[in-house]
Amino acid sequence: MGEEIIVVGCGASGGTAAQFARKTSRNANVTVFEKSKYPQYSKCALPYLISGKISGPEKLIEFSVEWFNRAKIKLFLNSTVTGIDDKKVYVKKNSEVIVKEYDKLVIATGARSAVPPIKNILDKNGELKKGVFTLRTVDDAIKIINYIGDRKRNALIVGGGLIGLEVAEAFYSRKLNVTVVEMLPNILPSMIDEDMSRELYDQLSGYIDIFTNHMVLDVEGDDKVESVRVKNNGNGEEFKLPVDVLVISTGIKPDVDLARSIGCKIGEKGGIVVNRRCETSVENVYAVGDCTEGRDFVTGGSFPVGLGSIGVRQGIVAGVNAAGGDMELFDGFLQTRTTRLFDVEIAAVGPVSAVLDDDVVSGKFRGSTHPEYYPGGSQVVVKVLCNKFDKRIVGAQVIGKNAAQRINTMACALLHKMGVDDFIKLETAYAPPIAPTIDPLAAACEVANMKLRRRN
Repeated sequence: MGEEIIVVGCGASGGTAAQFARKTSRNANVTVFEKSKYPQYSKCALPYLISGKISGPEKLIEFSVEWFNRAKIKLFLNSTVTGIDDKKVYVKKNSEVIVKEYDKLVIATGARSAVPPIKNILDKNGELKKGVFTLRTVDDAIKIINYIGDRKRNALIVGGGLIGLEVAEAFYSRKLNVTVVEMLPNILPSMIDEDMSRELYDQLSGYIDIFTNHMVLDVEGDDKVESVRVKNNGNGEEFKLPVDVLVISTGIKPDVDLARSIGCKIGEKGGIVVNRRCETSVENVYAVGDCTEGRDFVTGGSFPVGLGSIGVRQGIVAGVNAAGGDMELFDGFLQTRTTRLFDVEIAAVGPVSAVLDDDVVSGKFRGSTHPEYYPGGSQVVVKVLCNKFDKRIVGAQVIGKNAAQRINTMACALLHKMGVDDFIKLETAYAPPIAPTIDPLAAACEVANMKLRRRN
């Protein structure tokens, strides 16, 4: 008999852990308990389900029940793990209670939407008022789609982060009037610096209304949301906005209740602490995905894991190790991230300037994807952050066409601790219809290098 491996949660991280446990050991008994009715699907694609670019929820499924069956992984849907004790998990599936022993346990419980303390946002039963939504699951997206119908006109999103702005674009594509209210001074505050955010703000404001440095104080309406009261954080001025549908997108809270109940260490950011093998502080228990904290490659500090790309990498490592293999993550995460909003590509790697200390110098360059003399080029803005003492690249941000591919190049530079003076020497491809002689990345590095030469 092989070892019993149980995975709690069949999101991208948990599903991947189960798959790689099976790939590592053909003898292990791998079981997954998932509280929803869906097998592994893409949460990142939910805004595109709302917009209609993805035609139905079934298209989001990455690995079906049949796939798990073929892989000889036992998948229990609609099954909520209610407790863990003495190497047993207790599961409620409809009216049935399942008790199953494990040798190795992988916790992939994900996260919950964080809801700010907005007055009157809840109904008398303590639930979100009719017309107010969060977006974490397929069911959330379906509820939003059904509620919008053909008659809703005014949409408001609280939060100008990645998901909030992607939902804003989805609503715009469905012909709604869209407003975004962000409490901080800039949109995408954890992704790009304030000056880059202003570049993006100027491009998006032609499509949607964006209020930065504002906060929603109050939801008005008896049975459903009808309007909101908004406050300008700068001058204290308040005003009212009509709202038919309201989406809260102000971050997530790691779901660590099960992990805490068995003594797993919880970190300063509220997530489960894991090592490079994705082991928790409890023997034979691993954790992956949004319920965990990661270590930043540049700063060494903790951050809440929220990127699917990181969660999948954790899932691979946890699955391999739970099945008897030996695998470690790299020493820290680069947090390489990207999106596209209203046909504007944005990408970044490494911390934003606000997280870094004063030992950082930036180089910024505004160029074109083609040489100036060749038609069809589009603007690209690049910002590179480097350490002023050793010239090491510690972050980069790009707005414009092929932003993600340029940031992938910078991710490689970060990983290998390349300096801006070395990056300038990089021989990049050139042809008039494809790319300029000197890539905007290298040009931004040269700007930073010139600053450093003047400083020295």
